[in-house]
Amino acid sequence: MNGNWRAWLGWRSLLGSAATAALLGGALLFGVWSSRKGVPPSPASPGVTVIPLPAATSTRPPLPTSSPAPEVSLPPSPPAGEIAVGALVQIQGTGGDGLRLRDRPGLEGEVQYLGLEAEVFRVQEGPQEADGYTWWYLVAPYDATKQGWAASNYLLVVQSP
Repeated sequence: MNGNWRAWLGWRSLLGSAATAALLGGALLFGVWSSRKGVPPSPASPGVTVIPLPAATSTRPPLPTSSPAPEVSLPPSPPAGEIAVGALVQIQGTGGDGLRLRDRPGLEGEVQYLGLEAEVFRVQEGPQEADGYTWWYLVAPYDATKQGWAASNYLLVVQSP
């Protein structure tokens, strides 16, 4: 029985040692795992992202189509004698675009000032005929730097205050 006893004891020691080693290894792994919970994961290694180019398209502009030019409807010119030197006139009929006051009568004159719809001016000179319009030289009564030749089609005589 002595021989069996030793064999049985040796075998048991071997199993106990293996169990102890497994327990210690598991505890060690658990400790490492639980301590890493608050640590952010290591950043991913930099990589290259390939973005495909869009499909090639034609860069040619579309061919122009012919369309009739829009007809510009001008307000009628006031009757002769209605506008006179010294009269106050108000810009009207520009559709909010304003009236160009030019350095000389005619459409080729350089624009000096853009008079706003309903703005009032005093007629200082005129009339002059050019490019199918009757032109009057206007000066703003409140600012002499705002002046120029304007087509009468966009002027309405107003009463002095």
